[in-house]
Amino acid sequence: MVTYGDLAEMAGYPRAARLAGQTLRKLPKGTKLPWHRVINAQGRISLPEPRAARQRELLEREGVTLFNGRVELGRYRWRP
Repeated sequence: MVTYGDLAEMAGYPRAARLAGQTLRKLPKGTKLPWHRVINAQGRISLPEPRAARQRELLEREGVTLFNGRVELGRYRWRP
C-alpha cells in the first residue's frame, strides 16, 4: 500500500501527489498495475463511488482491513 505522494516521490516527482492520481486515472481498462493499492495520505480511498467500492473490495480480498473507512498506514504502508 502506498499513498499518492509516496508514488509521486518514487517516480521522481516529490510533492506531485495529484499528478500521480491523474496518471492512475488514465490507466487503460483491464490494466495489470495494482492501482487499488494507492490511497490518500490519510489512509482513505479517494475515488468516488462506485469505483471506491471496487477498490475497497480488491483491498479486502488481499486481506487489507479498513477501520472507519481508513487503512492503517502503519501496518500496511510499503516503504522501499
